Amino acid sequence: MRILILIALLLSVTPVGAETVFAARTIRAQSILTAKDLVLKKIDIPGAITGAQQIIGQEARVALYVGRPIRPGDIGPPAMVDRNQIVPLVFNANGLMISTEGRSLARAGVGEYVRVMNLSSRHTVMGMVMPDGRVMVSR
Repeated sequence: MRILILIALLLSVTPVGAETVFAARTIRAQSILTAKDLVLKKIDIPGAITGAQQIIGQEARVALYVGRPIRPGDIGPPAMVDRNQIVPLVFNANGLMISTEGRSLARAGVGEYVRVMNLSSRHTVMGMVMPDGRVMVSR
C-alpha cells in the first residue's frame, strides 16, 4: 500500500505537457532568436523557459549551446544601444527639459537601464533606453 501511495505522489509532481525550450544549434551572443533556433522537449527543468513564443525575437545575451535549456537570464530584449555609441541624453522634470549627447557604457534594450557618460561634463549617469534610442535620465 505504501508503494502505491509513493508512486501516486511521484506521478502527481511531474507536470503534464511541460515543454522546456532548448537551443537547436549553437547560438552566438547578440543574435536574435528565431523559431529555427529553438527545440521544445517534453521535460520540466526548474528555472528554464517553458514557452517558445515568449522568446522568439529576443536577443541571446550569452552563447547558447545545443542541448542546454534556455533560462530567462540567457536572453533579453534586442539591444537598441551599443557600447560606446553616441546617444541623445534627455532629462525631463517639472517642465524643464535638458538634452545633450552621451556615450553609452554598455549594451541595452528598450526599457533597460544603461550607464551613459555625459560628453559635456564627463559625469556618468543612469538612464532608461526609450524606443526611439534616446536615454531618459530621471532624478
